[in-house]
Amino acid sequence: MLMLCLSWGFNQVAVKLALPDIPPLLQGTIRSSCALPVLLLIVYFRGVKLFVRDGTLYPGLLLGVTFGIEFALIYHGLGLTSASRAAVFMYTAPFFVAFGSHRLLGERLRSTQWAGLGLSFVGVALAIGVPQANVDANVLWGDMMLVSGGALWAATTLIVKATALRHAPAEKALIYQVTISIPILALAAWLSGETLTRLPGPLALSLVVYQAVWVVGLTFLLWWVLIKAYSASKLSAFTFITPLFGVMASYLILHDTLTPVFGVAALLVIAGLFLVNRPSPAVPIPADPLLNDIET
Repeated sequence: MLMLCLSWGFNQVAVKLALPDIPPLLQGTIRSSCALPVLLLIVYFRGVKLFVRDGTLYPGLLLGVTFGIEFALIYHGLGLTSASRAAVFMYTAPFFVAFGSHRLLGERLRSTQWAGLGLSFVGVALAIGVPQANVDANVLWGDMMLVSGGALWAATTLIVKATALRHAPAEKALIYQVTISIPILALAAWLSGETLTRLPGPLALSLVVYQAVWVVGLTFLLWWVLIKAYSASKLSAFTFITPLFGVMASYLILHDTLTPVFGVAALLVIAGLFLVNRPSPAVPIPADPLLNDIET
């Protein structure tokens, strides 16, 4: 999970660096289009059987549509609000996962775990720098799109956990997502009037390859493997680390300014994750009075 969060944190910087050559929705379309053959190669070499009757067709279609709309909202929202605010509102997803896991999967979070989620979110907000001044209606509309994207991100996690996709290969779930997201993102790009004004340079192309091969083709695949095996709410809580890595990458690559507040924010996130992932207290087993009498 730490490796995934590091990769996803840098991915935000990769998207920003490629924006001058490739608009956001087109960038997402190209990313999914390039990731699909990578996933098909993985399926071929691992011998995964995709075309079997396993009850995943309808959940898979729902998963793909949800994934496509999620990224359309996120990319479009980024055009209205700042990247820092976007990171905060997008990472409301663990709250939706925790609530959905409680309602749909029967996973219960203790009060300390809810407090841990709260601490982590406060840490992320502090690190990114919200609240910010000069927030108008357009920015708030973009914020709502990012919150909606976070909710749909949580929905994809819950769909996999609560349907037949949980027992299907992780590659199959991701192929549903990537394949169906291509026309959705392409339509969104067309409706937004996005076009390529020039041939993308080597940097932009290499960053899109990074997103397609590593981020979507491999890290998303590993994410689904983990989601199927471990607690959805606890794994989702780890994603709070991602924007912290994104801030660090922005500092090292984009030369953004870091303040001592970042250190405090990191401590809050770590403390929150500790509370979320701390084992449940052991319940003592009552002694058998008969055994006590025998021992006496």
